[in-house]
Amino acid sequence: MWTRQHKERKTGRLIVPGLAVLFLSYFGFHAYHGELGIYSKYQLKAQAAGLQSQLDAMRAKRIELERRVQLLHDGTLEKDMLDEQARKALNLSHADELTIIRSSD
Repeated sequence: MWTRQHKERKTGRLIVPGLAVLFLSYFGFHAYHGELGIYSKYQLKAQAAGLQSQLDAMRAKRIELERRVQLLHDGTLEKDMLDEQARKALNLSHADELTIIRSSD
């Protein structure tokens, strides 16, 4: 009967814990820095706060514009005056019209 004597190595005991450390460090890194990780969560919250402030500014601007448009309804402004102001702002006239520019000085 053949017997084989093996010298006990201490490196064999470190293989499984070493692999476990590698796996845990890999998943830990991605849990923190990954696309859906902890750090990304804080970045997304900061981005959401910035976008919310932009949304609030746009809503305020829209309310102001709606208020100004409300002033242009039928009962408050004559249509001829509205047409005149629009043509002046856009610098447009029809081909068959004669445009006289008066100075307001």
